[in-house]
Amino acid sequence: MSYQQFCPIAKAMEVLGEKWTLLIIRELLMGGTRFSELQKGLSQISPTLLTKRLVYLEHEHLIVKKKISGQKGFEYFPTQACKELLPVLEGIGLWGMRWARNKMQEGDYDLQLLMLYLERSIQVDKLVGKETVLKFNFVDVEEYPTWWIVIEEKGVEVCVKDPGRDVDVHLTVPLRTMCEIWMGELSYKKAIANKTLKLVGMPALTRNIEQWIMPSMFKGIAPASQITEPA
Repeated sequence: MSYQQFCPIAKAMEVLGEKWTLLIIRELLMGGTRFSELQKGLSQISPTLLTKRLVYLEHEHLIVKKKISGQKGFEYFPTQACKELLPVLEGIGLWGMRWARNKMQEGDYDLQLLMLYLERSIQVDKLVGKETVLKFNFVDVEEYPTWWIVIEEKGVEVCVKDPGRDVDVHLTVPLRTMCEIWMGELSYKKAIANKTLKLVGMPALTRNIEQWIMPSMFKGIAPASQITEPA
């Protein structure tokens, strides 16, 4: 695809303008390296299309593909050119929070993506002890309504099957509410007050939950509807 313009924006869009391309780059810059990890953050993309886009990104020198030692699969790593897209994505995200949140539909509240973001948001160094277990019960989800996050010193794991561990914090909540909490549009305190969130667990964990489950980097961005028009 060529816009046949010398404008650098036009040339950039020739590389980045295909559907899913920027979202794949988002996942790579957030730490996804394996095909299965990228799929977690892009649940609606087909494996065939994801493969095609990865081949394209490698051709454009935005990623490096490396064989996993001793295994059949590959890992994908962002190049410097790809890393320099981080502030571009941050700017797009800021604009989206400001001007596109009014386009949200119920189908946009992706449970798998939410759990992936929560997994990435856990601040392990702010927790006490060798293990912390969270249990989420999504009251409006029919398929796989219960999820666990197991936090250990060696890492964080999301489970859809009971890991058989003692649960430290229970969260009972609608999917949309939990998405809004993580996005920073709704506080835990307000969600509890309006009875959309039931938070039960050790007070040492529940009273400061926002300190060890970090919200979205876009928290606090006011939507356009709240911007006061000049007199």
